[in-house]
Amino acid sequence: MKRGKKFLELIKGLDNQEMMSPFQALKWLKENHFAKFDESVDISFNLGVDPRKADQIVRGTLVLPNGTGKVPRVLVFAAGDKATEATNAGADFVGGEELVEKITGGWLDFDVCITTPDMMKFVGKLGKILGPRKLMPNPKSGTVTMDIEKAVRESKMGRLEYRTDKTGVVHCPIGRLSFELEKLVENYSALFDAVAKAKPSSAKGKYLKGVYLTTTMGPGIKVDSGKHAEMEAVA
Repeated sequence: MKRGKKFLELIKGLDNQEMMSPFQALKWLKENHFAKFDESVDISFNLGVDPRKADQIVRGTLVLPNGTGKVPRVLVFAAGDKATEATNAGADFVGGEELVEKITGGWLDFDVCITTPDMMKFVGKLGKILGPRKLMPNPKSGTVTMDIEKAVRESKMGRLEYRTDKTGVVHCPIGRLSFELEKLVENYSALFDAVAKAKPSSAKGKYLKGVYLTTTMGPGIKVDSGKHAEMEAVA
């Protein structure tokens, strides 16, 4: 991929740079950007796991303290009172079999998919469509539930589902460059702690092999995972 002049200039500024603490990395990203839009701030964890083994897949959910900066479009499969509950909680789309048909026809204008357990007999047919896009509801991520109100509200607040990809990397957004530095630090800390605690008991050797912070258009910065963002932010 050919990189622009501004990107290459930023890379030069990072040459021979020692590994940064989380606080230093986030501060650098806020102070060194060139895009004319509000870029996403993303984190990647290179984990010492073998995602080919079911017991070494790292996954979980959490609500970031300050959200991601994006309000997702939430679709809910529900009927009766639960459909009303979803609508009242702020879901963007609520329905049943008619939504299954719409999605089968190619419609995918939503970011989160939630369902009540009884609707899985219909939603299950969408596995080949929703699965590759990481939209398939799952009890482990809290998206197959009877507590529809909680699921919708948490999704709107910025609930993240993290999961290792086939190379053992977890990649998630933690906010926007427009966020105050302290809010980015809080989000980083919350996700870092969640992923660290999710270490599979069967994983051997070094678990956190590398942690990187980047923005939509910016370079990746390797972070010293042994340092805590909260402590330095206060110092």
